[in-house]
Amino acid sequence: MRWTPGNESSDIEDRRGDSGGGGIGGIHLGIGGTVIVLVLSLIFHRDLFTLLGDGGGAPTTTASGDASAPPGSETPEEHKEVQFVSFVLDDAQQTWTAILPKEGLTYHDAKLVLFRDGVQSGCGQAETAMGPFYCPLDEKVYIDLGFYDELRDKFGAPGQFAQAYVLAHELGHHVQHIEGIDEQMRRTEKQHPDQANALSVKLELQADCYAGVWGHSTQQRNLLDPGDIQSGLQAAASVGDDRLQKMSTGHVSPESFTHGTSAQRESWFKRGFDSGDPKDCDTFSSNAA
Repeated sequence: MRWTPGNESSDIEDRRGDSGGGGIGGIHLGIGGTVIVLVLSLIFHRDLFTLLGDGGGAPTTTASGDASAPPGSETPEEHKEVQFVSFVLDDAQQTWTAILPKEGLTYHDAKLVLFRDGVQSGCGQAETAMGPFYCPLDEKVYIDLGFYDELRDKFGAPGQFAQAYVLAHELGHHVQHIEGIDEQMRRTEKQHPDQANALSVKLELQADCYAGVWGHSTQQRNLLDPGDIQSGLQAAASVGDDRLQKMSTGHVSPESFTHGTSAQRESWFKRGFDSGDPKDCDTFSSNAA
């Protein structure tokens, strides 16, 4: 991507000097967490994702409230990654600030929390193995920058635009929260618990599409280098439920899908990227493919 390193975003909370760990109630699971829960579900022959849907408890904070903790030692590579995610965070949020008023809504910024190993979120404690996630209870995205190494080395999705896709997807969940879509989904899920996985897939695919909407805006502003589009599509496809299940267990169980197949994730990201209009991201409509 074409970007200029600069100051750290004011919407970043750097907790890399903190410690944490533990449970996952109420969190939109990241890639690593999805793999773990899928494996456990297959082992125990029980859909453990249904235990994670409602969230619970009041938002929690560190002892210093929302104040950022001093980061631990930072390598030059990490410093550059912090500057890059700062750019993506601010750029994506500025894009949604311009888009949502067209739908009669006002966008307000999410915070991005950087952490190592574990972190205390408004949705409870979480660990690096869960991957990046968005917590609607405190309206924050949580990322351990080490995940980007895993994205490149384990999931085969290198490149800065692949990294940008991950953050843009989580911010897509923040947009859904502002729109009230996640709350509508939870109400429907309580009425029809048997649809929990299917509803989760629709929510995740819409967040992929919203990531594509932001990607469209970067293309319009000539911020993309050759190969960036393919990098984003590859990142979306690399984290499909079918591919992750095949990697972790050797076989695929469609009944346990919660994020969508590789083909679906790539398709919905491309739909948003080609259109640039969030109205084309309605995965909940009866005719959504």
